[in-house]
Amino acid sequence: MDPRNIEKATGAIADKYRLSILMQLAEKGTLTNTDVQEMTGLSQSCVSHHVKLLTDSGLVATHKEGRNLFLRLNKQALADLGDFLKALG
Repeated sequence: MDPRNIEKATGAIADKYRLSILMQLAEKGTLTNTDVQEMTGLSQSCVSHHVKLLTDSGLVATHKEGRNLFLRLNKQALADLGDFLKALG
């Protein structure tokens, strides 16, 4: 994982809302943007901002069906980040 991707990924998980989204994705597998809005209590525009940062970091992948945006974890990116963090120890 290159340093820029590491920076984006660690920045993405540094926020309590984005960390919560990642934890819920790990538990449930898939969430919609509406699920995230209900879970966090954030406005639609705030949810969009957080989802964009998560997708830009590579930790979350999305696809759109109608009005719904579906989110899922990018397990390879998370594994790469985990490997990097383990190597630090």
